[in-house]
Amino acid sequence: MDKPVVVIGIGEIGSVFARGFMKLGYPVVPVTREMDMALVSADFPEPEMVVVAVAEKDLHATLKQIPDSWCDKLVLLQNELLPRDWKEHGLENPTVISVWFEKKKGMDSKVVITSPAYGQFAGLLKEALGSLDIPVAVLEGEDALLFELVLKNLYILTTNIAGLEAGGNVRELWLNHNELACSVAGDVLDIQEHLTGEVLNRRTLIEGMLKAFDGDPEHGCMGRSAPARLARALTIADESGLDVPILRRIAKARL
Repeated sequence: MDKPVVVIGIGEIGSVFARGFMKLGYPVVPVTREMDMALVSADFPEPEMVVVAVAEKDLHATLKQIPDSWCDKLVLLQNELLPRDWKEHGLENPTVISVWFEKKKGMDSKVVITSPAYGQFAGLLKEALGSLDIPVAVLEGEDALLFELVLKNLYILTTNIAGLEAGGNVRELWLNHNELACSVAGDVLDIQEHLTGEVLNRRTLIEGMLKAFDGDPEHGCMGRSAPARLARALTIADESGLDVPILRRIAKARL
């Protein structure tokens, strides 16, 4: 039998990964919030991989608890993810996938665009998710990964934060509230440049965001995490001395 795949966090997205690996014949070991990872790792010290499928707000607390024997087997998939997040915990080369499919309770997975993945397990992720008709592209190089992570952050933060003011879906946001969308995107990219220490190709990133809009034009802008995303963005801006005037205007209007 193949080595097991450990999945930390069996929510909607985690369950998709679990199902994909089970279809390939891998035993899946779920780790829930109530379980002690140290005890689980004692029973399964050498899994094939460890998929960290917790929400982004729980990522750092989870990474602090990862047993040493699992550290070189991690797969990360959170939104608002950048290299600084895993390097903060001394993790150098996790496999990372930018998830571009949606999974809600009672619904099958809905693909927006192909999900790019990078790292030692990227090929296996492609095979597992491919068994569920979810396309994955294997990336070559850390620069390509950084671009894809920033692109996902741009999409999520722009649509969620602009959606706090405009509501509606991504097609309506771009067609009817274009100035707002572009201004929010500019503020978001200011933050991303600060966090990455890179000068980003803004035009290419905006084009990538529009491709994602086309992949699911009816996708709602304002998810339930939108207020928290705005608050996190403003905290980073305050700590970094960034102006982000549109983000501040939206936040002030909500007071």
